[in-house]
Amino acid sequence: MTIRDIKVKKPKAKATKEPVVKKAPKTSSVPKAPKVSVKKEKPARASLTESRRAGMGDSKVVLRIRVRAYESKIIDNSVKQIIDTATRYDAIIVGPVPLPTEIKKYTVNRSPFIYKNAREQFEIRVHKRLIDIVNPSAKTIEALTNLSLPSGIDIDVKML
Repeated sequence: MTIRDIKVKKPKAKATKEPVVKKAPKTSSVPKAPKVSVKKEKPARASLTESRRAGMGDSKVVLRIRVRAYESKIIDNSVKQIIDTATRYDAIIVGPVPLPTEIKKYTVNRSPFIYKNAREQFEIRVHKRLIDIVNPSAKTIEALTNLSLPSGIDIDVKML
């Protein structure tokens, strides 16, 4: 007698009584409409100025001023001057928002002949600020155009 000849009896599982559920026969003569899947589109993400416009009501005009300079103290004084001028004429101001400083690096040989491995590095930092003026009046725009700012300040003005 080998192992193959011996049959192992497995114990029987106890039968549990579950309620029997009978399904009702389908007798409806009305055909069912096919299922239609509707995809919900996500609304486009509104830009920062559009969301601010929505909060302000029907305001549609935004004066965006970008100020750039090499020195951070000069740019801060200029931005303060712009904000003071705009608040004098009761304008709504958003900012100043500091934008990332742009850094340009330049590497130069110290000596062109023998000491070629000796190098110098120079960098130029451009500081930027962003100011939004919501619904500027004509007096506000005129006062900002007549504003005298120090040299070294670059200003870009856009109407949105």
